[in-house]
Amino acid sequence: MILVTIGFSLYLYVNKEKQNKNLIDINNSPIQLISQIKGYFYINPYLAISLAITLFSFVGVPPLMGFFAKQMVLSAALDNGYVFMTLVAILTSVIGAGYYLSLIKQIFFFKDDYKVNPSISNLNLLGYLNPASTISENNNSLNGKAVQFKPSNITINSALSSTISVLTLLLVLFIYIPGE
Repeated sequence: MILVTIGFSLYLYVNKEKQNKNLIDINNSPIQLISQIKGYFYINPYLAISLAITLFSFVGVPPLMGFFAKQMVLSAALDNGYVFMTLVAILTSVIGAGYYLSLIKQIFFFKDDYKVNPSISNLNLLGYLNPASTISENNNSLNGKAVQFKPSNITINSALSSTISVLTLLLVLFIYIPGE
């Protein structure tokens, strides 16, 4: 969900270097390669931090929920005598952690390759407050209060940002309530 939200937030930007034009699904998904989220922390730090907390949970960093899940699975496997399976799981977890940490390195430690799309920099979107009462019954004209939006003012809707915030807080607050 966070990656889809990051993809939607990148529709206002274009790549400075114009690389990756030959991707198969370039018109449908803005994020297909790890290099495409390089420096995303400088574009939207809140989503970048939420993604980092989620990735640290996937890695199994001890105070987060992912650590306790891995600990329970591995201890149950060891209790039942699956030593080889536990060693394979630990090895694949370490390999996966390398990939997740390289993703975090791309997000936080490099400068972004994006700039605001010049075709939308002068775009002004017009909206009306209280659209139910904007059309008059007599002359079918607009009489509501007009409001102009700039592309820089467009944000993520509240339902999506609330969902991401709650899920990220659940990963973090599991430290204080580590129940099964």
